Amino acid sequence: MKEIIVSGMRPTGRLHIGHYHGVLKNWVRLQDQGECYFFVADWHALTTHYESVEGISTAVWDMLVEWLAVGIDPDKAVLFIQSHVPQHAELALLLGMLTPLSWLERVPTFKDQQEKLRERDLATFGFLGYPLLMTADILLYEAQQVPVGADQVAHLEISRELARRFNSFYGRDAETRQQIEKGLQAMGKRAVKTFTQLQQRFQQNGDLLAVSEAAEFLRQQSGLSPLMQAQLLAHLEGKGREILREPQALLTAASKLPGLDGQKMSKSYGNTIPLQEDPELIRKKIRTMPTDPARVMRTDPGTPEKCPVWGFHQVYSNEETRNWVRQGCTSAGIGCLDCKQPVIEAVLAELAPIRERAEYWAARPAQLREIAHAGAQRARNRAEPTMEKVRSAMGLAHEQGFD
Repeated sequence: MKEIIVSGMRPTGRLHIGHYHGVLKNWVRLQDQGECYFFVADWHALTTHYESVEGISTAVWDMLVEWLAVGIDPDKAVLFIQSHVPQHAELALLLGMLTPLSWLERVPTFKDQQEKLRERDLATFGFLGYPLLMTADILLYEAQQVPVGADQVAHLEISRELARRFNSFYGRDAETRQQIEKGLQAMGKRAVKTFTQLQQRFQQNGDLLAVSEAAEFLRQQSGLSPLMQAQLLAHLEGKGREILREPQALLTAASKLPGLDGQKMSKSYGNTIPLQEDPELIRKKIRTMPTDPARVMRTDPGTPEKCPVWGFHQVYSNEETRNWVRQGCTSAGIGCLDCKQPVIEAVLAELAPIRERAEYWAARPAQLREIAHAGAQRARNRAEPTMEKVRSAMGLAHEQGFD
């Protein structure tokens, strides 16, 4: 069976070529390899844009149009809008019942985003609880792989920890819980305190060394049988019957494509080329890109690595063209406009079919809604068995207890 892969994007505006090379090309590849669920994360957009919601609905449909335009195929992957699958919100709410506040406050993006978005009031429950919704997005579908860049692996770790914590609480039968309680009582208060500190180091801080230290510590407790030691170590690790699957990071190569000014390509920096950009604007944007500051005059030699255009050549040009650029730049044999022309031609060639397909889908709103509704139904059908297990584990399957 194909592995289950889950990923989503927030609808915060038109997509650009940085999104295409950093995320979407990878999705196109993955849809032929796994059972993929790709969703427009409109609820996530509200965590930072709750005060200005006017453009969210338009951005949702624009995003679906552009996904289809780049080659995401609804016959190969499940495409849906997050808010059309209420199980996402239900699981996030239930996970919140057992999530320590400290876990949420130490998520790397929590303080980062508060620092970057100082102009917005992010002291909200929705923003703090963002990792719970993200975790629900993933665990609902029993995802085995979540495509992330190397800098995002830490963000996925809380999803793994929450799955482990849930299974620890609800994946044990009454007899096992009684044995764990007996083991703790046999250790004495001081030993239990040490054991609890080791458990916190592992479960809250991800300290793997705490597991081996705990195993040795439990072996030294004379009142514990080997079975009790094994049960307590499993308790420390949060191991129980698997109700929610721990996802794994599927590392993806970071996009090599810089922004037009050499910084990270971002709408907030105004240095992007949108996927549906007008060809004349593309020519103008690339022709006016800054270059190596050392090339003041046409006759001044330059260094390609100091020029943002070189980053575009790394993505769009073959080795022969790159060699031509390097030789011409370092010897002042070519000018900066000469250097930019192959990039202009390559970007225009890449975006022409995308723009054409986007126009096709934008002119068919009824068909677009049908794709979104069908995808949401498939997503709900896949998510509901997970929710049935979660409700039952948490004592919420009340109809089963009524005779």
